[in-house]
Amino acid sequence: MNRKLKLTELNRISVDGYKKQEKTPIVVILDNIRSLNNIGSFFRTSDAFNIEAIYLCGITATPPHREIQKTALGATEAVDWYYNENTLEVVDVLKSKNYKVYAIEQAEDTILLDQFEYNAEPIAIIFGNEVKGVEQKVIDACDGCIEIPQFGTKHSLNVSISYGVVAWHLVNQVISK
Repeated sequence: MNRKLKLTELNRISVDGYKKQEKTPIVVILDNIRSLNNIGSFFRTSDAFNIEAIYLCGITATPPHREIQKTALGATEAVDWYYNENTLEVVDVLKSKNYKVYAIEQAEDTILLDQFEYNAEPIAIIFGNEVKGVEQKVIDACDGCIEIPQFGTKHSLNVSISYGVVAWHLVNQVISK
């Protein structure tokens, strides 16, 4: 039988230790995410996968906020984050720093996630509004779109769930090589 580990057995690092460790060169851009719970989930998932930074854009709320904190559970203290009202400015800055930028979106000529190869080069992944998705003008500025294959009737996942799937896929490619 497997015994559940106690919190004291998880060997968690401190926030300072987390901030000092080398990060996976993945940046996440939130393009007009409206749900504070989703924003908190992005922080918590970013902490779990050692993501470089989160850019909060447009109407996306910023910490500190009680509703973000409910799901982030302190990850807003560990994960580096920045705010910029204009998502396109963030895309341009990251591209000038040699990041490849991909929207996570259902679009023409997408790369299916299970076929996307990631070799730990600097990458930015953009997630859009829960209803409208990533803005078309932002998609136009990207290097491409990545789509999560889906097989049900909705062809839609919660945005923070989509992030968990994509982040795991990318990070798993790095650690399995």
